[in-house]
Amino acid sequence: MGSIKKVIIISGVNLFEGGPLSIIIDCLSFVNKSEYNSSYEFIAIVHKKEIYKADEYNNIKFIEFPKSRKSYLYRLFYEYYYFKKIAKKYNTHFWLSLHDMTPNVGKIQQAVYCHNPSPFNSIKISDLIVQPTQFFFSIFYKYLYRINIKKNKFIIVQQLWMKNKFMEMFNLETEKIVIAKPQLPIVSYEHLNKNKKIKKTTFFFPTFPRPFKNIEIIGEAIKIINSNQILDFEVLITIDGSENRYSKKIVELYKSQPNIKFTGLLSREQVHKLYSETDCLIFPSKLETWGLPLSEFKQYDKPILVSNLPYSKETIGGYEKVYFFNENDPKELSDKMIEFIKSGKLKFHETNEIQYPEPFVDSWAELFQKILN
Repeated sequence: MGSIKKVIIISGVNLFEGGPLSIIIDCLSFVNKSEYNSSYEFIAIVHKKEIYKADEYNNIKFIEFPKSRKSYLYRLFYEYYYFKKIAKKYNTHFWLSLHDMTPNVGKIQQAVYCHNPSPFNSIKISDLIVQPTQFFFSIFYKYLYRINIKKNKFIIVQQLWMKNKFMEMFNLETEKIVIAKPQLPIVSYEHLNKNKKIKKTTFFFPTFPRPFKNIEIIGEAIKIINSNQILDFEVLITIDGSENRYSKKIVELYKSQPNIKFTGLLSREQVHKLYSETDCLIFPSKLETWGLPLSEFKQYDKPILVSNLPYSKETIGGYEKVYFFNENDPKELSDKMIEFIKSGKLKFHETNEIQYPEPFVDSWAELFQKILN
């Protein structure tokens, strides 16, 4: 292409929302301002440029594939056939895929960032009814992960438990799997120091409705609390029933409970505002690669009720104001909520920071140094 710089392609062709989208945005924000621009030309392969405000990235060329989300057949076509032509066209030096699948790009060095925990989910037939796409993803994602996975120089995951699962499931060497902790989301001083306005004891669960988010355990806990004639509390959940079949089911089941408020999906700014105004975070999810709200809410130094699972232990780290509850036991959750409603206090669990084995990176700078070394 006439350039003396080596080309690095960063692919996020299927990313459009939530945590996975924030990963590629953080990555592109880093490389756009990094010293690597003197030696490398960066190309980002995306679904739509408008999602990224592409004109704000002076050092990155964007290529759109708008059909990538129209059908999974397009996605498979791109990943396993067409991207090889793209890699050859730009004389690509390194290919970084930020969305789980390892494309066929020939003999070019590559790495894949795996953040979808679907293969490790416990599948229930009821999930087929409320979210059929997620149900089949849970079945087939392990096979999509497997295709070409050993072609990678590195496989990147966010937590130790996922590294262990990948080693076990795909027979990978420990030195090929890099643990890359997500960047800590910095909460503004304005939110951290805002006075609480809601007088009732208020619990908050910011989430997008997926069956593994386990919203129903909160609904069942609320029913138990109400049966004890304890009414002076509120639980805010960021769904309204319009998002998908699962959210519609949840709203229909629990909308009659006077203490539950379905807010609908909120902007990040609105979520941070509610962090400052609420008393306690409830995070009952059964499956996460990280659990971003846990990292965000820890900065407010308030209590957290969270599922007693490996992902939460890693994300919580050494945070002292946490209680880990059985994610399948609404009675235990209701007991802790009642304890907090009545006294404003909780008996917390002891916690410890996770000691990560190498290879481990703590920033995008360290990750690029690792994969390009």
